[in-house]
Amino acid sequence: MSKVEVEAHPLLEVVVLSCVFPQHLGEASTEALLDQFSVDYSAPLSTGDDVKLAVRDLLRVGGFKPSGRSKPASEYLIKAASGGFLSSINKAVDVCNVVSLHSGLPISVVDRERVNGDLSIAVVEEGTRYVFNASGQEIDLSGLICLRDEHGPCANAVKDSQRTKTNADSSQCLYVFWGTSDLPGRAQQAADWAAELLVQEGAVEVEQLPNATS
Repeated sequence: MSKVEVEAHPLLEVVVLSCVFPQHLGEASTEALLDQFSVDYSAPLSTGDDVKLAVRDLLRVGGFKPSGRSKPASEYLIKAASGGFLSSINKAVDVCNVVSLHSGLPISVVDRERVNGDLSIAVVEEGTRYVFNASGQEIDLSGLICLRDEHGPCANAVKDSQRTKTNADSSQCLYVFWGTSDLPGRAQQAADWAAELLVQEGAVEVEQLPNATS
């Protein structure tokens, strides 16, 4: 997996990171990482209404409506952290959640060993759906920009697919930072910070994959 094909998009500014953990993700995150779940933590990036609105505008481009239960994942994290409900899942997801919480950008993380074939990023067709949790709930992806493999969409800025989520046995991960040109450079800043945290949490072979725009 050397690159990700990205369909031309008027606003998308996406960054993709790949990393490997030497041990499975069943090992707990460090306290230093978990301390950053607080909205009061002094992080390299901070968010606000300008970021929220820019992200929602990004997701509207294909006709998707990013509100209610379909709002960007980063908004859920801010609400959970503010209420003290944000808890550890595994190292890979915890890094994702810390950076998304403070940057305001939605970030997907998938298990590289659970995706198949070439990867691409594009707005999906009307009527496309996938299961996003263990209880079998589905999300309507119509008009939403998604990461896709040979089996179809597997991640996006709202809810990632259950099919490719990480678990305690995962060790190879792929991150997608859903940035927008209305916030120039922010996705790269978020990815750079995530790479630092991944190394601190023991990840190796952390690299940014090139995007090939089609």
